Amino acid sequence: MKSFRKLGLLTLTTGLSIGIFAPGAGAASLGNEQLSEAQIQLSLAEAVVSKSELIKKFRELFPQFNYLKDSDFHMGSGHHYPDDDTIRYDLSFHKNLKNGKYVNGSIGFIGEKLEIERFNYDPSNAEEALFPAKVTKEKAQNIAQEFLKKFADGSDYQLEPQYFTFFPNHQLLTEPIRYSFSFVRTKNNIPLSDQRIQITVLGNGEINDFYRSTFNQGIPSFDDETKALSKKEIISKMKDDLSIDLYYRIDHDYRTGAKDVKLVYQPSSEMRGVHAITGEWQTLNGFSSKLPARDGLVTITDQAIQPKRANLTLEEAKTFAEKLLKVDSKEIKLRIESIDETKNHNGQEVISIQYMYEYHNGGTGTNLEIDKKTGEIIQYHDLKADVLKEAGDDQKESQAIAKEEALEQAVKYLKNYAPSYLHNYAIPMGEPYYNEARGVYHFSFPRIVNGILVNGDQISVGISANGELLSLNVNHSDIQSWPSVKNVISKEKATTKFFENLNLKLNFFREGTGEKRDHYQLVYTPEYSENPFSYLDASTGEWTSALDNKHQTISHPWAEKELNYLMEAGIIEVKDAKDFQGDEKITKGAALEIVMRSISRFYPEYPPHQKSVNQTFDNIKPEHPLFQAVERAVSLGVLEKEIAFNPDEHLTKEELAVWYIRLLELAEAAKNQGIYQLKFADAKEVTPENIGFVALAHSLGLLTDTNNKFSPKKEITYADLAVSAVQLAHEIFKKGLHYY
Repeated sequence: MKSFRKLGLLTLTTGLSIGIFAPGAGAASLGNEQLSEAQIQLSLAEAVVSKSELIKKFRELFPQFNYLKDSDFHMGSGHHYPDDDTIRYDLSFHKNLKNGKYVNGSIGFIGEKLEIERFNYDPSNAEEALFPAKVTKEKAQNIAQEFLKKFADGSDYQLEPQYFTFFPNHQLLTEPIRYSFSFVRTKNNIPLSDQRIQITVLGNGEINDFYRSTFNQGIPSFDDETKALSKKEIISKMKDDLSIDLYYRIDHDYRTGAKDVKLVYQPSSEMRGVHAITGEWQTLNGFSSKLPARDGLVTITDQAIQPKRANLTLEEAKTFAEKLLKVDSKEIKLRIESIDETKNHNGQEVISIQYMYEYHNGGTGTNLEIDKKTGEIIQYHDLKADVLKEAGDDQKESQAIAKEEALEQAVKYLKNYAPSYLHNYAIPMGEPYYNEARGVYHFSFPRIVNGILVNGDQISVGISANGELLSLNVNHSDIQSWPSVKNVISKEKATTKFFENLNLKLNFFREGTGEKRDHYQLVYTPEYSENPFSYLDASTGEWTSALDNKHQTISHPWAEKELNYLMEAGIIEVKDAKDFQGDEKITKGAALEIVMRSISRFYPEYPPHQKSVNQTFDNIKPEHPLFQAVERAVSLGVLEKEIAFNPDEHLTKEELAVWYIRLLELAEAAKNQGIYQLKFADAKEVTPENIGFVALAHSLGLLTDTNNKFSPKKEITYADLAVSAVQLAHEIFKKGLHYY
């Protein structure tokens, strides 16, 4: 992913969710993705909006911040996007409170009316938002819907269904619970696909995140929905013309780094829907009477081409980068900031080059990624045109070359910069995405394995109006074993499966470009299963959810809520809830992993950028499943290096007290056991050197006594650990501790 850093040039962050939210039934990457655009920042002298105006607008929507003074706010420069002249303004606030805590947030405004486009807020004390949350999801939804009423058009928005709960890696117990809701704007109860509001409510009932999709819109016009063809007519057309084909699908588990390949059936990715009035197919570039045929896949090259460079050195990479990134301008200076050997998300050994263009009123930069073994480009994004424009050397736009010529140029660049991959990739079947305003073509070359297209691997190339290379990204997963097609269901049976539950949903889609950029077309969007994030498994013939939101649940007399939340948050991993016993005694290894996962995250590999790792215990080697948890515990002082660690022993209550107090950074205080007096009936059972740890853990409410007995030698159960881990998380949050 590109990482832009700029004083005068920033980036949109819209591309992150493309791979996560694309419906599985039609998500093959065979089309041509649109690149994110850069922001152009205005100087403060050009801004015509005052800070007080922005503060006034903010207070109208968020009166609860009446304790903030105008001096607590800071106004940023206005900015706009290359293809959107609408000016946006940023406002931020930060205030230290009397209790030693602080609040901060940011707000974005758009257009002449200074409508709020986004809002993000970190509350001073969100302990009530930790599990167990103060408000339920249902209550949070009511809060979000009440907030919508503050907008003039708020009543036009409808709540969209939620198909999954997404935790990146896993949810920490020390993080506030967040309920996110998406609302889509409607006209005559028909959704407007590009107008949404996202609202996040914390577990304490506070709204802490808001985003409203906006654009430079004139007076909108709409197709007449009374002229729409019937669903029956559209379904008949789809049955006659739409082909359901076999694909390889690559699923990437971001928690472990593992990749899973499946054979799936899905329709052409070119098809986004059908025009409800004309019956034309909706494609990446508008509407068409025909869909591209899949037959006749042609690879870019027939044979593998040897790479021009092999086993690239850092010095060779630097020389190559300087030549590639050179800008013909005295006003701009290229600076290579860093060169590092690392692994990318596909596990490839790459050389990552961070660079910066500096000019008189700012600078911008990103990174170039080169395959170390072949010397070929893995990731490249050309910033020269934007940099020249920012530096005052605005190049005249030329008449865009034809798409055929642009495709020839794309292939030429691939043969020069990424030749060894090309025999595995095909010439694009459909139309490229074409940015008419900038005259830029975006091509996607799909990967082919065993004559089957791969959904998830492609080479993306951007070509400018004058035929120059604007971007190149090679996505190539190292898969050793591909499923055989011998046992898949037939194409006929798969087609029947797709159409037996087919439903059509009416949506308004804005054209977005040209003279009719503000016109909304009426489109039928197909829904093949109840969950749009599902795919048809070619091996089983069943619909399978790409994002499974069905959480297992267990019952327990007094720790049911805690155990089920830890399972839902990914802290406790249970294969089968039917076999799980909350009162089962837990081993030190399992307990340590749960405690560490409650307060910190782990790399899929340990860590991916680190060439060597330190091993503390002889029996816990890097390949051991508990290695990361153990080493994290050592780094935080939970485990002592000189003491052996047996992960298979059962954990006692006294030992857990020691872990907790060490995590809270109170170990030194606990070692002064002479100042502590335990009044438990079984106080003598506590090991003398652990008296302070037990006393502190008890006084903080982390571990309690029963009938005046602490039971220090009692072996901890999963239920005991779940309840106490929640208490620990609250104490960590109150102390402001962070474990990165």
